[in-house]
Amino acid sequence: MALILSVLEQGLIYGVMALGVYITYKILDFPDLTVDGSFPLGAAIAAVMITKGMHPLLTLAVSFAAGGAAGMLTGVIHVTLKVRDLLSGIIMMTALYTVNLRITGKANVPLYGKVTVFENGLTEGFFPEVLKSAAPLVVIAVITAFVKYLLDWYLSTQSGYLLRAAGDNDTFVTSMGVEKGRVKIIGLAIANGLAALGGCLFAQQQRFFDISMGTGTVVIGLASVIIGTSLLKKAVFLRVTASVILGSVLYKACVAFALRYMKVIHLQSKDLKMVTSVLFLLILVIAQERKKKVKQNA
Repeated sequence: MALILSVLEQGLIYGVMALGVYITYKILDFPDLTVDGSFPLGAAIAAVMITKGMHPLLTLAVSFAAGGAAGMLTGVIHVTLKVRDLLSGIIMMTALYTVNLRITGKANVPLYGKVTVFENGLTEGFFPEVLKSAAPLVVIAVITAFVKYLLDWYLSTQSGYLLRAAGDNDTFVTSMGVEKGRVKIIGLAIANGLAALGGCLFAQQQRFFDISMGTGTVVIGLASVIIGTSLLKKAVFLRVTASVILGSVLYKACVAFALRYMKVIHLQSKDLKMVTSVLFLLILVIAQERKKKVKQNA
């Protein structure tokens, strides 16, 4: 039961981040590596604010705003300074490593015993003793659902339609009298804001901040998007955003399964990153094979 709860909690948290990757990867067609820096940025901000006694709910808004600022800078580097999209993300990701260290002052900040969005007077009073272990999952599910519906609402607005058009047909965006570069900057800001929000939740769920917690985040996000949009494509009753979140949960379940049986093939916990990369490679290969079959059938 503890393993299932952990998979669901982390799956939903990474689902928030994966929604951001969905915007850059699927909508904007922008290979943004800023996520590897903006995810721990949200965690760093949460750690500092909580250790200073600030309200944990405030950390969510501040983290989103800080991630949005990081994404905006990536967009400015790409649009204004004419740097290639991939390089823009790499530059910002590298800079954020130092920024995160500056914010926290050290590479690791523990949050044990601190008031978080998961451990506070409200959750302790609302959930009976027998359900306290499930309290973090309920809180994460509520926050993730709220973020999902907010993103769905935004994508249905005029600004959201322009954002979706920017990746498919930027000529259409220009013909509407809107500068496509500005639309990209807005999309990158929202995407990295969601990534930072995910990092903020992750730090509070894990009860610590570590400078390396962002390593491989974009891989997890891409895997979640690919799993969700490929395996759940025929589930027409699901919105794409819901598919991405479910894809994140499925991915974390795969990783948990692999971790559980690593000892059988003589692997250790330090081999987790290799296992993760192999899983991602398999997901990419399966997704490509499905695309080939669809094209052949067409």
